[in-house]
Amino acid sequence: MTLKKSAGEQSLGTQTDVQGSYRFVGVSQGTYKVQASAKGYAAKTSEDFDVEANRTQTQDLVLPSSSAGTANVPEFYDEPQFTVAGVTDTTNLGTHGADTVVRNTESLVRETASLGKVGGSESAPAPTGDRESSLRETLRKEPQSVQANHELGTVLLASGRAREAIPYLEKAHQLSPPDDQETFELATACFAIGEYERARSNLQVVLNHQETADARHLLADVDEKLGHSVDAVREYGRAAELDPSESNLFDWGSELLLHRAYEPAGEVFGKGKRLFPKSSRMLIGLGVSLYARGSYDEAVRRFCEASDLEPQSVTPYIFMGKIQSADHGQSDDVTAKLGRFVQLKPESVDANFYYAMSLWKARSGPEDTAHLPQIEALLDKAVRLDPTLGPGFLLLGILFEAEGKLPAAISAYQKAVAVSPQLEQAHYRLAQAYRKNGDEEKAKAEIQLYETTSKQSVEKAEREQREIQGFVYTLRNQTFGTPVSQKPPAPQ
Repeated sequence: MTLKKSAGEQSLGTQTDVQGSYRFVGVSQGTYKVQASAKGYAAKTSEDFDVEANRTQTQDLVLPSSSAGTANVPEFYDEPQFTVAGVTDTTNLGTHGADTVVRNTESLVRETASLGKVGGSESAPAPTGDRESSLRETLRKEPQSVQANHELGTVLLASGRAREAIPYLEKAHQLSPPDDQETFELATACFAIGEYERARSNLQVVLNHQETADARHLLADVDEKLGHSVDAVREYGRAAELDPSESNLFDWGSELLLHRAYEPAGEVFGKGKRLFPKSSRMLIGLGVSLYARGSYDEAVRRFCEASDLEPQSVTPYIFMGKIQSADHGQSDDVTAKLGRFVQLKPESVDANFYYAMSLWKARSGPEDTAHLPQIEALLDKAVRLDPTLGPGFLLLGILFEAEGKLPAAISAYQKAVAVSPQLEQAHYRLAQAYRKNGDEEKAKAEIQLYETTSKQSVEKAEREQREIQGFVYTLRNQTFGTPVSQKPPAPQ
């Protein structure tokens, strides 16, 4: 809601509560108009009306539905075919920390979840500018103004300054019976500064009056922070049922992925894809759930579709590059897409490295040398752009060794272990190269480093697995892909 003075002075803003009621307090005399807007409806502006001292003015606005606004709002889909019942110990899943595919899966899962931080309902902090100064001046003169306290609190909250916002939001609560929107804003601010129990209490007040998708979604965020993972996934699901938006569905699927419920996550992302066929990140989520279940070819197709939807977005290409780095399988489609990645982003480290990796893996055999100069050029550019790119130096070393250039290979491997000491394969390759060169002592030292880094890598992966609660779930009438392969890829 926006209140505008006809004389052209700065406008005031507020939001309605769940019943659609709104109020502006402490408005000076003059002629005004009110404008209302909401997602899925056309905006409506009142006629001019006069505000007089000590008089309440009421304006009722009915918003007509907008065909443009409602066309993209989907009806909720059929009831999910899974039930999350609890959590389970993940230390005996049989995946083993040393399994490259499993470690890569969990890396992709984390990156998928991070996509929920962008492109959804959240937006960048809004600038405050003159509005903040004006409100602070108003409060200097009228410290008990409900409207000014509330609005300054919302301005600070929108600008990412939640801790500063809370005292003003609290004071507005104290000065006037709070409505649900104000309580939700206070819960949002408490969540932002890590006061999760307090945020939960305020959200329960809101939900006791009426369910909203935003309140359910924020409660899910709170539950996840508090370690109540089962409650969190249920709240995300309820938010998606109340408002099956792209963002709500994606966050629900991501929560399931994070707790290794790959089949239910695939169901959510699959339905999200049908509702939002132009959503690149929904395709990525579906691709990761397929990859986690061993459906490599299907996963590749989803990532390729995502890159075709948003050719300028780097994310689908990064996911394609990551899965090809951990798997033997090689797709001509992936190579073509990564070639496009280089054309679109010629100065991207990832573009040059992943395309080089794809061309290397696409060779028909050791005798296939057609693309070696191009691969070397791509890798040279990648490590020039990022001199700390250990995998880039490693692949250069492998390439040089395949060409019989042992001194160049050793130099590349040395650079790889220098910039990435935990890159276990680089230590192993360097040890073998030293042995070929007759440097047995150096070879033994590198083998020891290889064994140490491999052990540390396994321990780190197993520790991360223990830290993740896996969901216990049941499925109804569903058939899913095969489980993740537990056999690590052989050295290339």
